[in-house]
Amino acid sequence: MSANVTSVFLNKRRSLMSTLMKIVRDPATAEDLAHDAYIRVCRAVEVSPIDQVEAFLHQTARNLALDHERRRRVRARFEPESVAQDAIEQVPSDSPSVEAVVIERERLRLFEQVFETLPERARRVWVLAHLEGWSYAQIAAHLGIARNTAYNDVKLVMMRCHDALMSLDRD
Repeated sequence: MSANVTSVFLNKRRSLMSTLMKIVRDPATAEDLAHDAYIRVCRAVEVSPIDQVEAFLHQTARNLALDHERRRRVRARFEPESVAQDAIEQVPSDSPSVEAVVIERERLRLFEQVFETLPERARRVWVLAHLEGWSYAQIAAHLGIARNTAYNDVKLVMMRCHDALMSLDRD
């Protein structure tokens, strides 16, 4: 059945392009839309038979062109027509700078160094609270300690890390 669609597309291509050009007024866009319409009609024919392939192809292309123009008009309201190259080059990158990466690696190294010096229970409590998202009550029940002990262990880890980072910032 897609052979029939191909045949109709090739035979009516000129008419189809004329219809699209009236709407979008750009040959490259019209070509793209004609191709998209052809693909959509081929897919539609695979799902169920279409009696009037030519009419369906033209209507699909017309709908695609109208959607394209509608999107273009909306974009035109919010996006400038042209942007100077130097303005594009001034857009900041989302990726961190090399300096920021080095600083964060140093901070992580320091955190790991401090973390290793802490008591095992305090490290375990901190992991459960901050990485696993457990409440102090859950941690206390799981480890068989008081809720305040869990809280104080987390406080100890945070205080030591804070002190280490403050010493890094002073250096």
